[in-house]
Amino acid sequence: MSAQPPVPTERGILQFLAICDSFYPPDAVQASIEQQRHWYDALCARFDRPLPPEMIFADGMLQRIPIRRYRPRKISTRTILLYLHGGGFVVGSLESHHAICAEIADFAGAELVSVDYRLAPEYRWPAQTDDVFTVSKHLLSANSKVVLIGDSAGANLAAGLALRARDEGLSGVVGQVLIYPALGGDLAAGSYVEMAAAPGLTTADVAYYREILQAPAGNEIAEPLQAASLAGLPPAFITVAHFDPLRDDGRQYAARLTAEGVEVWFREEPQMVHAWLRARHMSEGARDGFRAVCEAIRRFAAA
Repeated sequence: MSAQPPVPTERGILQFLAICDSFYPPDAVQASIEQQRHWYDALCARFDRPLPPEMIFADGMLQRIPIRRYRPRKISTRTILLYLHGGGFVVGSLESHHAICAEIADFAGAELVSVDYRLAPEYRWPAQTDDVFTVSKHLLSANSKVVLIGDSAGANLAAGLALRARDEGLSGVVGQVLIYPALGGDLAAGSYVEMAAAPGLTTADVAYYREILQAPAGNEIAEPLQAASLAGLPPAFITVAHFDPLRDDGRQYAARLTAEGVEVWFREEPQMVHAWLRARHMSEGARDGFRAVCEAIRRFAAA
């Protein structure tokens, strides 16, 4: 008899998982790419929310890369927020994280730019990091200060961007906010074993996304945990979910950053699962976690 997978007990997050399962099957990665994107889009639409009052947004292109700019009713800083969506590098778009981006921009009182970077398998690594690096370089040259924000695969891109900016001598990245980041940890150790069958994301799913992206093993931009040095990186806020195979990636990265002299705020959500951002309006734990994310972003943007 196989052991039951670990699950949280908070009522709101269990309700969230039940809704997710009705839209996005647990074995979704076995379906075609087109089907996966159809399911994901429907799931995102289910959790869509009205935008904050007086929020303005507009789509555009930046060197042929689609972006969406959000401008809240009150701007309190000139720092720009750069948001990179999750989705395993396979699914996700400007629409999938639309309300999340708007709410972050409104809370922080800052303009936010979301990037519709190219997806795998049509575009393999490094297309994704190159797209977001192009956008970040433009924002840094035009605005001087940027906060990097990403969830899951987007957090991988954000962490990689911080490394690229440091290595290329680009100044102005004032913070990195990594939400349940995928950072290239060992799939045969730690939370990848303990939470291998966690609800919402399994270790097998992570292996699938790595395989489809085809990033070179050990490359520090693709796998920031493999970086030779993390010294000189901008301050970081890292949040992980307890019931998530990616949990130890964030734990280990926070520990390494701290050891190498980078200021870090670390938070582990004890009742959360992967992708809990979408549960922020129905789960007490997700609501508290989202507020902590927004407060960190506002703090970095005001620096």
